[in-house]
Amino acid sequence: MRLEKCWFCSSTIYPGHGIQFVRNDAKIFRFCRSKCHKNFKMKRNPRKVKWTKAYRRLHGKDMTQDSTFEFERKRNRPERYDRNLAETTLKAIKKITKVRVEREAKHHALRMKGKKAKDHKEAVKELEQSIHLVKAPAVFQQDPTLTLPKMQVKVSQKQSEENNAMEE
Repeated sequence: MRLEKCWFCSSTIYPGHGIQFVRNDAKIFRFCRSKCHKNFKMKRNPRKVKWTKAYRRLHGKDMTQDSTFEFERKRNRPERYDRNLAETTLKAIKKITKVRVEREAKHHALRMKGKKAKDHKEAVKELEQSIHLVKAPAVFQQDPTLTLPKMQVKVSQKQSEENNAMEE
């Protein structure tokens, strides 16, 4: 059973699935679904379409260089069937898959390393900018115990004067 790769998105195409396009110069393009075929006909570049493997690899979202990719290469030379070789190959495929999954998880963890701190900074900044929407400044002046936990928020005088004018 030969599994092909989609020319546009690089996903696996199983036998009996997908679309084949043969150009005038006899170059064969295989597509996994009509979405890829239509994007190809519209002459879109797979490296600029966000959902493709080419885009993800180009922008550092997927692993690009790893020794486990070497095993996935297409080999056009037929091999004589050997039961022992087939058995060791199947065992190796399981090990290689396990190694690849671990490395992809590590790659993802490294990518997401600074995201939590960045999200927290953005949330604090947004809260500082729009604290007047959460609590009126007059309430803070009457009861200073109503401040937000674990952070100090600056409320400008201009905003409190505007709120006082609105209350009157």
